[in-house]
Amino acid sequence: MGDPVFWHRLQFGFTASFHYIFPQLTMGLALLIAVFKYLGLRTGEAVYNDAARFWIRVFGINFAMGVVTGIPLEFQFGTNWARFSSYSGGVIGQTLAMEGMFAFFLESSFLGLLIWGEKKISPRLHFIAALALFVGSWLSGYFIIATNAFMQHPVGYTLGPDGTLQIASFWRFLLNPWAIVQYLHNMMGAVVTGAFVMAAVGAFWTLKGLHQPVARLSLKAGVIAGLLGSLLVAFPTGDLQGKLVAKHQPVALAAMEGRFESGPYAELNLIGQPNVPEGKIDNPIRLPGLLSFIAYGSFSAEVKGLNDFPRDQWPTSIELLYYGFHIMVGLGTFFILLMGLSSLQLWRRKLEQTRILLWVLAFAFPFPFIANTAGWMTAELGRQPWLIYGLMRTSEGTSHLVHGGQTVFTLIGFAGIYFVLGVLYLYLMIREVAHGPASHGVAH
Repeated sequence: MGDPVFWHRLQFGFTASFHYIFPQLTMGLALLIAVFKYLGLRTGEAVYNDAARFWIRVFGINFAMGVVTGIPLEFQFGTNWARFSSYSGGVIGQTLAMEGMFAFFLESSFLGLLIWGEKKISPRLHFIAALALFVGSWLSGYFIIATNAFMQHPVGYTLGPDGTLQIASFWRFLLNPWAIVQYLHNMMGAVVTGAFVMAAVGAFWTLKGLHQPVARLSLKAGVIAGLLGSLLVAFPTGDLQGKLVAKHQPVALAAMEGRFESGPYAELNLIGQPNVPEGKIDNPIRLPGLLSFIAYGSFSAEVKGLNDFPRDQWPTSIELLYYGFHIMVGLGTFFILLMGLSSLQLWRRKLEQTRILLWVLAFAFPFPFIANTAGWMTAELGRQPWLIYGLMRTSEGTSHLVHGGQTVFTLIGFAGIYFVLGVLYLYLMIREVAHGPASHGVAH
C-alpha cells in the first residue's frame, strides 16, 4: 500500500477535518447564545429567548455530532500514532485530560440544563447556564489549541531519563505564546462560522417571510458578529499568527507563498501556481513588499526563500500548503467585504429589502467551514516534516504494528460511517430550520 505514513496522515486529516465541522459552529454559537440570554434577561423581550431557544437546539445537534466524530481521534493517538503518544504523552496528556475533565463535562452538563431546564429554573439561572456553556466550550477549545501549539512551538518541557518528554514548567507550557495567538485566531474563526450560519438562517426566513421577529434578530446579530469576527480574524490575530510563523517557522512561511529565492520587498501572491520542480510561481499576480510587511512589519524586510533551507526541512506538500493558505486568505477577504456591505445596508435599514444580498447571505454559510479547514491545513502542513517541531519527525511518530492496508481499510469504514452521519446531520439541521423557533410566550 505504499508509504504507511501517508495513509496514517490521510486518515487523521480526514477524521479531524470532518470532526471540526461541528466544534467550530458550537464555539461560535455559544458566544451568541450567551449574548441573547443576557439581552433577554436585561430587556425582558421574549424574542431574545425565542432566538436563544432555537440556537440552543442547533448547538445540541452539533455538540452531539462533535462528540461522536471526536472519539476516533482519541483512539488514533494510541493506534496509528503510538510512538508519538509514548514520546509526548507526559506533556500533551495534561491538556487533553483537562479538556475532557473540565471543559467537556462542564459544557455537556450545562447544555442539558439549557435544553430541559428553562421552565424549571429562574431566568437568571438559565442565563448563568448559558454563560457556563460558553465558558466550557471556549475552555475546551483552549486546551486543544494548547496541545497543538506545543507541536508547533514546543516550550515548557524537559527530556526524561527514559528519553520521553516531560513537563518542566506547566504554566509555560499552558501559556505558550503560540497557543494564545493561535487560540484567539481560531476562536474568531469560530465566531465567523457561527455568525454566518445565524445570518444565513435569518436571511432565509426573511426571504420566505417566516418567523419575522427571530429572523430579524438572527440576521442582525449574524451580520454584526460576522463583520467583527472577520475583522479580528485578519487583524490583529491573523497578523500576529503570521509574525509567529515568520519568526519560528520561516521555511513554512516561504512554502505558504511559494517563495524560493530570498530577498527584500517580498511579494504576496494574489494568483499563481507553485511550480516546485522549477522553483517558481507560474502566472503570478503579486503585491510587492506585502509579504515582508506581514511577516516583519516592514516592506523592505528580507524574507528567506525555500532554497535557503535544506531540502529535508521543506514542508512535504508545498502545493497543498500554498493553496490552503491562499484559500483561507481569499475567503477571509470575501467575508470582510460581504459582512461590511451587509452591515452598511443594516445601518441604512435596507438590508431586509435587498433581496440579492439576502440570497448571498443565505448561501454563504459553507464558506467559513471551508476557510477554517484551509486554515488548519495551513498550520498542519506548514509544520511538516515535523510532528513536534524540531523534536520529532512525522515519520518517527507512527505505530510499527499498523500497516498501510489496515489504515486504508479503516479509512474506508470511517468514510462510510461519516457519510451516513453527514446525511443524518443535514436532515436534522434542515428539520430544525423548517420547524423554526418555538415561543413559550413568556418574556424573561
